[in-house]
Amino acid sequence: MDYFKESLNLHKRLKGKIRMVPKMDVRSKEDLSLVYSPGVAEPCRAIAEDPESVWDYTIKGNTVAIVSDGSAVLGLGNIGAKAAIPVMEGKAMLFKRFANIDAFPICLDTQDTDKIVESVKLIAPVFGGINLEDISAPRSFEIETRLQDIGIPVFHDDQHGTAIVTMAGLINAAKCVGKSIFDLKVVINGAGAAGIAIARMLRCVEHENNKACVAVKEVIMCDSKGIIHKGRTDLNSAKQEILNYTNPYHKTGNLKDAIVDADVFIGVSKGNLLTSADIRTMAKKSIIFALANPHPEIMPDEAYKGGAAIVGTGRSDLPNQINNVLGFPGIFRGALDARAKRITPSMKLAAAFAIADFVNNPDPKMIIPPTLNEQVAWSVARAVKDAAMKAE
Repeated sequence: MDYFKESLNLHKRLKGKIRMVPKMDVRSKEDLSLVYSPGVAEPCRAIAEDPESVWDYTIKGNTVAIVSDGSAVLGLGNIGAKAAIPVMEGKAMLFKRFANIDAFPICLDTQDTDKIVESVKLIAPVFGGINLEDISAPRSFEIETRLQDIGIPVFHDDQHGTAIVTMAGLINAAKCVGKSIFDLKVVINGAGAAGIAIARMLRCVEHENNKACVAVKEVIMCDSKGIIHKGRTDLNSAKQEILNYTNPYHKTGNLKDAIVDADVFIGVSKGNLLTSADIRTMAKKSIIFALANPHPEIMPDEAYKGGAAIVGTGRSDLPNQINNVLGFPGIFRGALDARAKRITPSMKLAAAFAIADFVNNPDPKMIIPPTLNEQVAWSVARAVKDAAMKAE
């Protein structure tokens, strides 16, 4: 099947993939008087007297805004707000399908950080959570940070969703190859939102209780110019910050230099960067997560030819798909059910372990649940809600 052609036809035929559906029919004057004037005045008065009751009387408690500026859409780059709508509609479908959350695309026609922050704050009253999506780094870091005090969870899925699902896969992969996750040397290629979030999670940088987190031994990060090290003068503030917890031995060189003797390669960059010969330079029983789409940094057969023990990609047509859909529906479901004001590091770690634990007997061909398993989100939701409640 030509997915590009058929998808274009589908979108044109449907004219968008989501719509609003009322929860009751309005068939009589009595119905109209209840849902609108005069009856609707009473819940309005109740909310005016007790603003917290908005969770009881409106859609707020089950509604998430998917906010994007279209600056970093999938593998398409900066295509703008209008062109981002199909992706955000698709994500809204996944929220509903896997966690019964009503989500709506909010594609903002600005890429100004201050305006995005202000816009989200202004629309926050109607939503129970904000999913930031496809906003380019490093602006995405600042936007998320500045929105943590608005009283509802604000979660940049490209960062944390990817990191959580990657962590889940790594937990089980390490078990399969008989290595302790605490001893792993990891190389991450791609220093955007996803790559930096993965590094932070693997090194327990933001965790409020370091005794409870899981930290790998070493992380080396690379961007398009090679290993990120203190001698480089071309690093933005986000890349400078990651040197506080990566590349402790000040290694220099390119990606191929970085992966020598590494246990794990995680790619969140672009396709066809590595060969089987490169994989042979890694440690024995290496783990490869080549997550670039649609073309991975290395195809599984090539990685296995080089001696890799486990390979995961971002593609649905290959085993071990590392996909955010395993994370974000359940994360928001749990956060909404707990009425959490933010998604904490403990909630993220709980989500990662819930995803990993869902696979009872992980093996090299299944280190992570299938993306279409309907029960994963509910398992994640319970874990996230429990973590949120314990923190109160």
